[in-house]
Amino acid sequence: MSAVEPAGPGESGRDFIRDIIAADLAAGRHSSIVTRFPPEPNGYLHIGHAKAILLNFGIADEFGGRCHLRFDDTNPTREEQEYIDAIQRDVRWLGCDWGQHLYHASDYFEQLYRWAEYLVEQGFAYVDDQSPEQIRTARGTLTEPGRNSPYRNRSVAENLDLLRRMRSGEFPNGARVLRARIDMASGNINLRDPVLYRILHSAHPRTGTVWCIYPTYDFAHGQSDAIERISHSLCTLEFEDHRPLYDWLIEHLPVPSRPRQYEFARLNMTYTVMSKRFLKRLVDDGHVKGWDDPRMPTLSGLRRRGIPAEAIREFVKSAGVARANSTVDVGMFEHTVRDTLNRTAPRRMAVLRPLKLVIENYPEGRSEEVEALNHPDDDGAGTRLVPFGRELYLEREDFLEDPPKNFYRLAAGREVRLRYAYFVTCREVVKDAAGEVVELRCIYDPATRGGNAPDGRRVRGTIHWVSAPHALPAEVRLYHPLFTRPDPGADGDLFADLNPNSLEVLTGAMVEPGLAGSNAEEAVQFERQGYFVRDPDSAPGRLVFSRTIGLRDSWARSQASGN
Repeated sequence: MSAVEPAGPGESGRDFIRDIIAADLAAGRHSSIVTRFPPEPNGYLHIGHAKAILLNFGIADEFGGRCHLRFDDTNPTREEQEYIDAIQRDVRWLGCDWGQHLYHASDYFEQLYRWAEYLVEQGFAYVDDQSPEQIRTARGTLTEPGRNSPYRNRSVAENLDLLRRMRSGEFPNGARVLRARIDMASGNINLRDPVLYRILHSAHPRTGTVWCIYPTYDFAHGQSDAIERISHSLCTLEFEDHRPLYDWLIEHLPVPSRPRQYEFARLNMTYTVMSKRFLKRLVDDGHVKGWDDPRMPTLSGLRRRGIPAEAIREFVKSAGVARANSTVDVGMFEHTVRDTLNRTAPRRMAVLRPLKLVIENYPEGRSEEVEALNHPDDDGAGTRLVPFGRELYLEREDFLEDPPKNFYRLAAGREVRLRYAYFVTCREVVKDAAGEVVELRCIYDPATRGGNAPDGRRVRGTIHWVSAPHALPAEVRLYHPLFTRPDPGADGDLFADLNPNSLEVLTGAMVEPGLAGSNAEEAVQFERQGYFVRDPDSAPGRLVFSRTIGLRDSWARSQASGN
């Protein structure tokens, strides 16, 4: 198969980016494809980043090229090793492999600085003594041109001397910057003498205190692409206005290659905020319990919640790659997650809000095991044995004293099926002094073991249960959307739209004993309840489960109906 006909496990269909690459290969403009995913290590990755990760690594795989992971670590005041480690972990979790091609912009600091001197020597850059506020004010607006700096016409010799003294640490933070000399009247504000270097007396996670001046992202990014011989620099649309500066720097520097930047629409989703700065505020201000809080849209949060990497890959594929920004309904993501988990998650039984059921005609002191399917649609998943006895727990909402017409679960005098076990009929309802139902007294039909009656009679309701003597207590965390509206912050205040009920904790849940030994990150289905995963907060004698997602989107429906 030719290089212009990509196929394989990473195939995501055709889109304008892939069409450009195929055309470049066909025309001989490139002999091989090199892409890169270049995160800034100033926070954790979120699901929006997944699109860029899978696009860059997927294209490299499809066209027989390679993809680099490069940390654009140009701001030591906001970067931490924790973020670097988390980013690598998340990229690997999505199934992407950079092989030997792990790089950092800080690897190129010396070369970048030499190119800064080159720009000064060629008359394309100068040292500016104005304060950051003065520079901002003089830059102008979208309708008014900027004003030249009073230091714009310094001589090459003076600029070189000042730049070298900046590097040697002679000046304090903010005293001077290096700016490109382009055009203060440009219609593109990014070309109005942008800052290339600033003074930061701050230790860098990788270079320590060797440097006290650091390149800006705009200066380091394109030149790092050129050093690594990136063929196609893929960015989200907010970088479109930066492309002329990207190209200007490439054209005015003796770089070893000429990468081209292409922009695509970022991934936006309802009820979700993708700003790392805001997500960091949520963590720092204690609105969530960390970057991996299951309510967060971070990849670590989604992983902790039990979302499979496969579901994220499928979601990104279905969302597609477009030129124009749009917002995907979160229901599309949830549908993909449910579809994936329905195929892959083993089944177990758990009672979240227990109500005791006593089978009066079941022999006291006796118990047995019933056979339960691990997955109803996968014969290869096999079966498990679940203990059954005289005393059980069922879900409180599966019983009503005065049921409506279409309620087919348990009620006084009604017979239902206990999943995998027997038919039972409720004979007596026991209440406490406050009138609350605390226990159900039932009888069972021993001939219906396995859930079928020899006489052919049918029941309309099947409910799940756990054996009371064998059940394990568990804390269950139910997560709802972090925001109360589909467009958080539309009125200007993201914090005002935070959902105060985004976390519901149930402390009295009971689960079948087979869940005691599972420490896997993969979710399981609690039958009739939803998909759940064991949380890392679990400890010996303390089970904690988080709900990955419900079996249906009941929360969103209730919000829409105003209930």
